[in-house]
Amino acid sequence: MSRALSSYNVLNRLPFGKFLFSKAVCFTAPYFRSIKPRFVELKPGYCEIKMKKRRAVLNHLKSVHAIAMCNLCELAGGTALDVTIPGHMRWIPRGMQVKYLKMAKTDLMGTCTIRNDEVQKPGSVPVTVHVTDRNGIEVMTAVIDMHITERK
Repeated sequence: MSRALSSYNVLNRLPFGKFLFSKAVCFTAPYFRSIKPRFVELKPGYCEIKMKKRRAVLNHLKSVHAIAMCNLCELAGGTALDVTIPGHMRWIPRGMQVKYLKMAKTDLMGTCTIRNDEVQKPGSVPVTVHVTDRNGIEVMTAVIDMHITERK
């Protein structure tokens, strides 16, 4: 079991555990702090993260900025992958293709599902993340090219 999943499982049993886990992830990778993510669910093959619509992540149209949504996608995809790959493996994103489907005018949810059998050996794997608004309407999709290697 990955350290991230182990930490999530321990903290998830505590009051405010998901909040504490979200803070710990942002301490480890500070740029994610800019979107103030809140983990909703994390298990092998699955990650779900909320992001509030707030002034700091808005664009000039008063919708959530595209790069803030990309940040959400990288966090959801990377965390889902991290808790799914074997412990002797590591990952790094190599690229991302995004499709902006609708203006993001509410709080958002980033969801990533990964099949376990796709990520058991080194190589590149596409990881898809779906971003939906508060009404369940998909506003963005991202396909992240993740490169998996053995740890040194």
